[in-house]
Amino acid sequence: MRRLLLALPFALLPLAAAHAAEEHDHEHGSLGAHEHGVGRLNAALDGQTLELELESPAMNLVGFEHAATTDADKAKIAAVRAQLEKPLTLFNLPKAAGCVVARQELESPLFGDKPDADDDHDEDANAGQEHHHDHSEIHAHYQFSCSAPGALKTLDLANIFNTFPATQKIQVQLISPSGQQGVEVTAKAAALKF
Repeated sequence: MRRLLLALPFALLPLAAAHAAEEHDHEHGSLGAHEHGVGRLNAALDGQTLELELESPAMNLVGFEHAATTDADKAKIAAVRAQLEKPLTLFNLPKAAGCVVARQELESPLFGDKPDADDDHDEDANAGQEHHHDHSEIHAHYQFSCSAPGALKTLDLANIFNTFPATQKIQVQLISPSGQQGVEVTAKAAALKF
């Protein structure tokens, strides 16, 4: 299954190229531009395995991107982490699909994780940390085992928009038995078909 998610960027290369052209003036032209209000979701359904990778600026989920220093900030981060640890609720998967969480990983500097080496472009540790805290992201990876994957007709992201109202849109890349698609969803149109 990991192979399938790794193939996702190559399968959707034409979409990525078009998106890169749109993003050229924003955030150094990178495909994974850090844009407040915008999250990204990679979804792959292969047999009975559903994998979802959600990436979002911390601002969309927590409301800030700096390291938590106050009790209120620490409580907010703990509450968001608890919400992200309930993916069956967050993604509103149909009960008929019989999906159970097989594996989940949450990563963010706000959770105490170390930043990736390539996030720190400056050798000066303080400059690297300053840059990183200005653009903190939260990454969530979920793997589900679904006993009746045929019941997965749609992926409804309404609960993500309801839970994290600062998220205005999610750019979704989806691979399923019916093909591949790149879609942008919003709170008003939060469902897409598998």
